[in-house]
Amino acid sequence: MSRNLDLALIRTFIAVADHRSMTAAANLLFMTQGAVSQQVKRLEECLGCALLIRKPRQLELTSQGELFLAKSRGLLQLNDEIWADTVGSPVRGHLRIGAPPDLITSLAPALKAFTEAYPSVELSMKCAPSPELHEDIKAGHLDVALIEYLATSPHGEVIRTEPLVWVASATSDTWKARPLPLSLVDERCAFRPLVLGALAKEGIAWRTIFENGSFEATASTVRVGLAITAWLASTVPEDLIKLSSEAGLPELPEFAVCLRVSSVAQPVVEDFRRCLLDSLVKERADTVESEVV
Repeated sequence: MSRNLDLALIRTFIAVADHRSMTAAANLLFMTQGAVSQQVKRLEECLGCALLIRKPRQLELTSQGELFLAKSRGLLQLNDEIWADTVGSPVRGHLRIGAPPDLITSLAPALKAFTEAYPSVELSMKCAPSPELHEDIKAGHLDVALIEYLATSPHGEVIRTEPLVWVASATSDTWKARPLPLSLVDERCAFRPLVLGALAKEGIAWRTIFENGSFEATASTVRVGLAITAWLASTVPEDLIKLSSEAGLPELPEFAVCLRVSSVAQPVVEDFRRCLLDSLVKERADTVESEVV
């Protein structure tokens, strides 16, 4: 008697194994923690062995779990390749995607995976501040977009939440200057009113050194010590530093990175959403692995 594995259960297990957390996996997969736990339990019952050791603060893989994880990755990859060869290729259309300058890097792996799976779908990208992308989604000018909102008032599917942090050169004490020299990506940036409002509340004078739509151009001015800036923690380049509270600058709020889909978007948007979530799961796993190493 042949037995078949449920690929949906395997995807859930891989997310849990990558993050060693039911909660983190639930957030990434847009499921409840209870649903994730039940799916892992069903998979273990199907295989007839324990895959995870449940500890108070972290999950660990059993020896069977480690072996199954390696093989299940290959199984999912083969599954996705088959779909790309047989189902994905005939799909045609034009997908309009938007993202703010600081999230383009996070979006790149998903774009690559999607174009490989759906080579007949034409893509167009718009890089713009989050408030502008918000209006574009509402007006139907974009099909899908990553947009940054205050964590207290998100819209759409929350991909992750993280703090806004002060960023400076590791070799300069520019942050001590008054007026405080600032370099911001764009005057329409979602961070700008919060950053300036926090400085005003603390009575810290500031002056604008540079404003441009390019994330890299802003990074360059910070890198050479001309100014400081404020970015999401995960987007800070490795050669720049996040200033601690000891710098005397006001604490900044958390932001939510949200996935917004237009009400008139094409069905292929769901396929792009899957590519995006898969790439973010891998990105998180790679980040955790590099931190451990």
